[in-house]
Amino acid sequence: MSQIKKVLIANRGEIALRIIRACRDMGIRTVAVYSTADKDAMHVQLADESVCIGPAPARDSYLNESAIITAALLTNSDAIHPGYGFLSERADFANKVEQHGMIWVGPAPEMITKMGDKVNAKKTAIECGLPVVPGSDGAIETLESALDWAERIGYPVMLKAAAGGGGRGMRAVMNKDNMAEAFNLTKNEAKSAFGNDTLYMEKLLTHPRHIEFQVLGDKHGNVVIFGERDCSLQRRNQKVMEECPAAILTQKQRDDMIEVCKSAAKKMGYTNAGTFEFMFQDGKFYFLEMNTRLQVEHPVTEMVYGIDLVREQIRIAAGEKLGYTQSNVIPNGHAIEFRINAEDSETFMPNPGTISLYAPSGGLGVRVDSAVYTGYTIPPTYDSMIAKLIVHAQNRPACIMRAARALDEFVIEGVKTTIPLQQKLLKNKDVKQLNFDNKWLEGFLKKE
Repeated sequence: MSQIKKVLIANRGEIALRIIRACRDMGIRTVAVYSTADKDAMHVQLADESVCIGPAPARDSYLNESAIITAALLTNSDAIHPGYGFLSERADFANKVEQHGMIWVGPAPEMITKMGDKVNAKKTAIECGLPVVPGSDGAIETLESALDWAERIGYPVMLKAAAGGGGRGMRAVMNKDNMAEAFNLTKNEAKSAFGNDTLYMEKLLTHPRHIEFQVLGDKHGNVVIFGERDCSLQRRNQKVMEECPAAILTQKQRDDMIEVCKSAAKKMGYTNAGTFEFMFQDGKFYFLEMNTRLQVEHPVTEMVYGIDLVREQIRIAAGEKLGYTQSNVIPNGHAIEFRINAEDSETFMPNPGTISLYAPSGGLGVRVDSAVYTGYTIPPTYDSMIAKLIVHAQNRPACIMRAARALDEFVIEGVKTTIPLQQKLLKNKDVKQLNFDNKWLEGFLKKE
């Protein structure tokens, strides 16, 4: 680890704090960067050094590549960890970090490029033996091509932006009469949101679950796949609650997919942390995308497997080997994560403001990842997630019981949060009995 003695964290909030803690455990010094809106943030207070990189808007601060690299050079940082969001999947930024003689704590820039484009990612997945949803074999340029592919695949189909993400740039088409309008709308939306109007098409799965597998690969060709996370409870393609393992799977399904993912990651030459995301329906997996970074929900994997994934990211970036093999990676119990947002739990309108009282829950098997505190003012400028509650127990029913207790204990006053919704979810019979898919939560919310 001698080559990494100081890490600049190109992020904010709970993930910045999470990385600071991992670095401290390893004896590595940290540098926080912050916008003027975050001058009182906890990650700024707890890092060894801090540098203001610009005004509140993210484009002028946390997305300001030159300001971040300048801050890293001025503080003699050895490495930059991007966390998730912001610059974490910007291959050009990763390249710049390496060109300035620093270590990028993440996958290789060329891998970010390859898997960041959905069309290229699907081609790579097929080449590496991952099961995919039936779809177009490349980009769809014209309405005629879209109609032709839809006939071949079979309706209903989904039009998707090649550069898309976060649930944007995608539209369901139920029959050919809807295609012209959907094609034009999706193309325009993709151009506006991502600066790239390239589309592709996939078969629309009507009742899938969202299941993902955590990957770690070192620079010596070693790959380990951690067991899966079930992220099916979503609203508008944004995850609300995540679990590890996916209790819906049989052990054979799990083992088979771990082998498939391991083989694919090895063929790709994948390094550092990443996630293979799949749709799962009627006992079959279909590759969705790959996230070439750490995931928001990584703590559920850490709780079940006892591995600090951020520490592993830093070790891998420094050139160290994984200290274990697939057979050493043994799950223990069940974990659930709740994303607690500063939002109205019924309208989902963001509710920034000052937290008048913050008293997180605790006890055995309860972890809270957050960077807020009593008196902290949540800025309106950034994502509304203010805390993650992660609960671990010996099995899923015990985990649900513990989670209900932890949510009941969790006190946040001064702003509205999504805790009331999460309390309702844990009481729901469908959630308890695993009777849900990706669309279940939206249906549940309409009934409320």
